[in-house]
Amino acid sequence: TAFDTELQVGVAPRQDIRIGQQGAYGNLGLRGRPATLEAMGSSTDVPAAGGATRLGALVQVTDGAGSLPATAILGRVRTIYGRDLPAYEGEIFALMGYTLGPANRPIGFNLNVGATSRFHPIRGERWVRGAGRPTTLNGVKARTRACRDLSDAAIATTGPHYFDDHDGAHFMALAAKTDHKRMVMGGDCYNYAMLASGHLDVVCEANLKLYDWAALVPVVEGAGGTMADWNGDPLHAGSDGHVLALGDPARLEDAVLALA
Repeated sequence: TAFDTELQVGVAPRQDIRIGQQGAYGNLGLRGRPATLEAMGSSTDVPAAGGATRLGALVQVTDGAGSLPATAILGRVRTIYGRDLPAYEGEIFALMGYTLGPANRPIGFNLNVGATSRFHPIRGERWVRGAGRPTTLNGVKARTRACRDLSDAAIATTGPHYFDDHDGAHFMALAAKTDHKRMVMGGDCYNYAMLASGHLDVVCEANLKLYDWAALVPVVEGAGGTMADWNGDPLHAGSDGHVLALGDPARLEDAVLALA
């Protein structure tokens, strides 16, 4: 059993917003469309409910007058849910149509060209730190690793585009002192979790807000690491967004000197 509905609302000439909802009940592993099978359920015979909510926008580029085909660009994001954790898709398409033949008996064709990309949350990993307790990963104690020298450290940051020229120069000075051949770009908060579990040694970022790092401090510290600003001072609600995390607190002074 399945349904699919979509609401289209014109917001400007040649532009509309599209809101859609899909739902299904049954063997989702067999009845879902191929791109969403894994997210909506497994291929077992156990019935389950699932679906997808999508939001998109369509912009008409040409109207098909003259020799040009009618062309539009359609972009959509979709949340897919079912038996397992939700997945997220983004897609963009170019829609083209052309009518041939005499006006009273037109012959038409459509060509849709596009791409779809999926983000699927990592399953089964949860770092927890309770008051007075160590950090755990799925109930097992997590621990940072020792780092004898900054030159042995694996460093991570979400991306160079988050640094302005001034901060970027200081970050590269720090990176040059580490084992930068193992530098990790990307990861966001997951980098701090990797540090807490002993897979990274340094995370360095700038322009973070309180909500970006506040929940990470107890996780890192509960695993034996430390977090500070770029001056080596403890983070607090008024910190300026320059964040430094180290798995081995003994390397904090070295990192701060390298950043200076």
